[in-house]
Amino acid sequence: MRLLLSAFFAVIAGLCHGIALAAPWDGQPRGWLQLVALGFLVWQLQQARSLSEAAWLGWAFATAWLCATFWWLFVAMNTYAGLAAWLAALAILMLAAVLALYYAVAAYAYVALKPSQALGAAALFASVWMLAELARGVWFTGFGWGAAGYAHINGLARFAPYVGAYGIAALVAFMASLIAIWVQAPMIARRFWMPVMAASVAGIMVWAPHSYSEAAGKLRVALLQGNIPQDQKFQAGTGVIDALRWYGEQMATATAPLVVAPETAIPLLPRDLPADYWASLRQRYSQGSQAALFGIPLVGTQGDYTNSVVGLRPGDAAANEASNYRYDKHHLVPFGEFIPPLFRWFTEMMNIPLGDFSRGQVGQPSFEWKGQRLAPNICYEDLFGEELAQRFADPEQAPTVFVNVSNIGWFGNTVAIDQHLNISRMRALEFERPFIRATNTGETAIIDHRGQVTDSLARLTRGVLQGEVQGRTGLTPFAWWASRFGLWPLWLAGTSAVAIAWIVRRRRLRRYP
Repeated sequence: MRLLLSAFFAVIAGLCHGIALAAPWDGQPRGWLQLVALGFLVWQLQQARSLSEAAWLGWAFATAWLCATFWWLFVAMNTYAGLAAWLAALAILMLAAVLALYYAVAAYAYVALKPSQALGAAALFASVWMLAELARGVWFTGFGWGAAGYAHINGLARFAPYVGAYGIAALVAFMASLIAIWVQAPMIARRFWMPVMAASVAGIMVWAPHSYSEAAGKLRVALLQGNIPQDQKFQAGTGVIDALRWYGEQMATATAPLVVAPETAIPLLPRDLPADYWASLRQRYSQGSQAALFGIPLVGTQGDYTNSVVGLRPGDAAANEASNYRYDKHHLVPFGEFIPPLFRWFTEMMNIPLGDFSRGQVGQPSFEWKGQRLAPNICYEDLFGEELAQRFADPEQAPTVFVNVSNIGWFGNTVAIDQHLNISRMRALEFERPFIRATNTGETAIIDHRGQVTDSLARLTRGVLQGEVQGRTGLTPFAWWASRFGLWPLWLAGTSAVAIAWIVRRRRLRRYP
């Protein structure tokens, strides 16, 4: 009974942890709630009577947290894919339960190796929790959506240019552990640690980090949001016609120097477009002082398909040829853009346009226009900061602006829109680069290099966001080390801390068997 009650409270804390990333009622992150929820889990782990109980609590917490984070997958599977409600809910629960195993292992390791010193215990928890986050975000294609760091795009986000989202997750875990230790410390110890903790928090909040980027000119942009209903988007008689008409009109009449349309804004291969559509579009941008970036499926050299962004600008190839700028999506969505081995039976149960796309290369060149180097990324590719960092390997060719084109209309008017916006904001902070986002249903926005949204369109509306983006040059510490070593420095730091804790534990057991 005690174990079930503890698991129940762990589930409640996990739900709060998920809500803290982007609250369903306003889409805003609440870092304090994430900190309290995680601190409660640490407190529970300190009360655990066995290693199996610790693993159980970590798993229950993480399962609830992840369900509260990506519950909106239900909309795609049930509303648009036609999967039975119970089966869609079960699929989400199973996905969360499997991913939660990383955190079960982290909780087990924490209790098994926990030092007696408060700072050592906090450092160990920060390390195992960060390793669990890294494993979820990297292994088996990676799905780090809803990582703890995204609750802190305000406040602790000032550490993003140094350690990135995963490093912030470790910092938060360290703080949560200290809070949990303080709560159960004797009153005398609390009185000692209270001013220390208060001074530390105050120092973090008032610390003004150094800026590692410089202004690099401004560019006026027009970001298109077609709001094509997802259940019609790929229907030949409705959504396809609507998309071709509306996006064609907007790209023909736009006056901004750069026009950006969302992922698969043009939902057909160039060869399948109406007569003269492709040629007229290319002709429109073959002269003058405007350029366009837009999403479209393309065919590769081997006859394979890619989810791509095409760039049109004066001086490009002739109107009857392919564009000389092309970006192919690298990080494909499992079950949506490629079918994992042994899972074709599951995708065949869904009435949804699925296919096996080919991957583009990591670190593809930027689209150069008006003195800016514009780096496209498609859909949830902005979730993988370590992959975007590869574009900074050569500082002279590093992007000055990131361009995200997305279509998350699959998930309806849910918190998925807010979560994705917050992911882009975190990337802007890590690299000190502005993000411009053109989406089908929202949120189309302009984000500055400090991660602040300067302009946006209302979601689920059709419109054009006119605005100005300030390009940036320079290299943040995160961009420097992640472009050279990926996430290996974090892996090394985390595993080293665990190894040290294991060695200390063994020596202590030998001394006091």
